Amino acid sequence: MKATNGVVLVPSPTHAEREFLAYETECRSVLQPLLAGILDKAEEAGWSRRTAASALMFIAARQVSAAMESSKA
Repeated sequence: MKATNGVVLVPSPTHAEREFLAYETECRSVLQPLLAGILDKAEEAGWSRRTAASALMFIAARQVSAAMESSKA
């Protein structure tokens, strides 16, 4: 993970999306440290890690739902 001007750059996948297991595993390994960092920051700010993780799951699900709805239109 590189940061440029405070913006974290996420590396591109090296596996094709059709290679589902490798693609999914790679995505998880790329995003895990970012998520851990967000959860650490939330804890430092006084939020419980569990509440922050739950909020992130809710936000992620809403993002997916919104994307699915906009692709139907």
